[in-house]
Amino acid sequence: MTTQTPEITRLTERWDRFRSGRTAALAADHGWLTLTSFHWLPATPSPVEGVPGLWSATSTTASLTAAPEENLALVSSGEPVLGTLTATLTNEDSLMWVRSGTVVVELGMRANRYMIRTRDSASPTLTNFQGVPFFDYNPEVVFDGVFERYPEPRSVDIATANPEVPGVARLVGDVVFEHLGTTYRLSAEEGPLDSLILTFFDETNNVTSSHWRKLELTKPRPDNSVVVDFNRAINYPSAFTDFGTCPAPVPANRLDLPMEAGERDPRRS
Repeated sequence: MTTQTPEITRLTERWDRFRSGRTAALAADHGWLTLTSFHWLPATPSPVEGVPGLWSATSTTASLTAAPEENLALVSSGEPVLGTLTATLTNEDSLMWVRSGTVVVELGMRANRYMIRTRDSASPTLTNFQGVPFFDYNPEVVFDGVFERYPEPRSVDIATANPEVPGVARLVGDVVFEHLGTTYRLSAEEGPLDSLILTFFDETNNVTSSHWRKLELTKPRPDNSVVVDFNRAINYPSAFTDFGTCPAPVPANRLDLPMEAGERDPRRS
């Protein structure tokens, strides 16, 4: 049994706030819990199942043609879509483009192809959501680590949650820490505000946790030290929905142990 010291109490209170913020973010009206379909856009104007209008794309431009009675409106302004509308994105970009009732249609480019995803605020995944299941807080999986930056970033081809969408990880360095006498080294991508993103496998995957998870670390200190707190490991959107295109870890980012901390698989709870 872990003794409840003042330091552990402080850490668990911070973790409780983190969990509350995470739940609130996931419960957004058209957030990740509302994805209900994924479609590649065809080359010629065609209907798409479950979405009004005629949709198409070239290698550079996506197009939508809608009649007044189809009641499509721009998300950005609320103006009705009348006639043909076009948009141009770069790879990996997304745009919450048009709305139909409770559904927002997200336009995106993945693997240099245009796709649309529907986000329905009436989705049962959202309306039945009561929080993500998670392991109990464990102070023994909070590690002092060191960030070792590469001389230059490295681009590595990776898989994603969608077999039709290849991905690329832009790695900036390794996070190194020790646990039970073993040294672990996980490659990191750079996140917002110079944070570090660790996408990793462990032995709980597809048992009690989802197919893989990620952990965001705050910006390294001036001496390159970092805190690696696996209690904050979270699911990618693809843990909740079949319509995510989330990046898989690079193969080397594998912990040969069950990391029973952070978020569990929401579809196994």
